[in-house]
Formats: sequence, structure tokens, C-alpha cells
Amino acid sequence: MNHSSSKAGAPREPDLPYYQVVLAETDWASLEMPFGNGEDLPGVLARLLEPDPKVQVTALSELSELVGHQNTIYEATAPVAMYVAGILTHPAAMTLRPYRSVPILATLLNWLASTAYDASEDRAGQYSPEFLAPGALVADFRDLRPMLYRAVAPFLQDSHEDVREAAGLAALILAEHPALAQHRGHLAVHARRILDTSSDEPNRRVAWKALEAWGHDVTDIEPFQEEPWDCGPHSDGRGDLEPPF
Repeated sequence: MNHSSSKAGAPREPDLPYYQVVLAETDWASLEMPFGNGEDLPGVLARLLEPDPKVQVTALSELSELVGHQNTIYEATAPVAMYVAGILTHPAAMTLRPYRSVPILATLLNWLASTAYDASEDRAGQYSPEFLAPGALVADFRDLRPMLYRAVAPFLQDSHEDVREAAGLAALILAEHPALAQHRGHLAVHARRILDTSSDEPNRRVAWKALEAWGHDVTDIEPFQEEPWDCGPHSDGRGDLEPPF
């Protein structure tokens, strides 16, 4: 894997706390979620590191329900995202998904992309205020974006196509943060690659909108139809539990 480089002298994104520290030092039971508190989350997060890929993917699906219900940001979303970002380099992330020759790493990155999109300015513009999470929760999550970006960026040049696309997608969404503006020129290359090679329309839509927002000429690309119910990436991992047809 090749790490992406930033401009000389540019400020460096902060490091994530070690994933075991996040797990041990977060008061999970005090965090509000759509169906109670987060007391069950440590067990779910620990299962992401199990050697059985079906257990890992099921745990990701549980997370999508527990902290991503209705694509909303909850109190537990931020520490869960820090944990998921913190295990991207763990050997367990290289386990191949059931029925596919794709590392679990791609699913973890897609989960981060989907969650980051749920806190994005783009998504906020699609819904009435009553359907959005409290502003403070969203703001707190947005503040994590430089830290999450630093965890994602090393995979932009990964040898596996699915990992590269998932990392590129997550990076494009995270780069909404003003502190990451220095990376947008480099990320435009990844946005073009997603547009040229991806068969996933929501992913291509995110790439197109990033280029447009950053002032790139996208007149050579046909605009995407806006679909309010599917304007961003979504990944809960369930499809990985079934054989492809």
C-alpha cells in the first residue's frame, strides 16, 4: 500500500486515538442511540476483529442499525467511527468477504463513507430540519473529518480496486472540511477515476458533485438525476452475506 503525500509544509491531519483506547475509555452506556444506549456496542465492535468474515460483516450490519438508523448521527456515531477508522490497518481487515474476493477493508471504508455522508453538508440540504440530528452532534462529527481522512488516505492507492474506490469515496466526502481543502486537487483525480470506472451510481454521483463543488469543469459528464431517497453511498454489509447472482 502506498501512502498519499500532502504538500510540503502543509498542516498534518491529527492522529486517531488507538482503537483499543477508544473501546476502553468511551462510556458507551451513557451514549444515546435510536434503540436505547450504547452498552452493547463494545461487543459488536470487538466482533469486527473476529477471524470469521461472516461475523465481521454481521457486526457491520448491526452497527448500521445501532448507530446509523435512518441515516442519522447519534451520540455513539463519533466514537464508533473513530474505532472503525482505527482498525483499517488491523490484519483482520484483510479477511476476504463471504462469496467475494474483496477484503473486509473495503466494507469498513464504505461504512465510513456512508456515515460521513450522513453528516455532510450535502445531505443536510436535502432534508427539513426536523428530520436531521441535533446540530451539535453533527458538528462534533464533522470536526473528526481531518482525523478520519488521515486514516483513509493511505488506501487511495491500494492494489485492490474495491478498496481504492471505497477509500476515494470516503476521502471525497470527508474533504468537505475546510482544513482538508489542500487535498482537493489531488482528490479530483480519484473522483474522475470513480466516474470512469465505477458501476455504482450513488458513488459516481458523489464524485460528480465533489468535482462540481470544487470548481472543476464537469460539462463533459452528464448531470446525475437527483434521487432524494438515494443521494449518497449506503453500505450496511448485508449483501456480503449472500452469494452474488
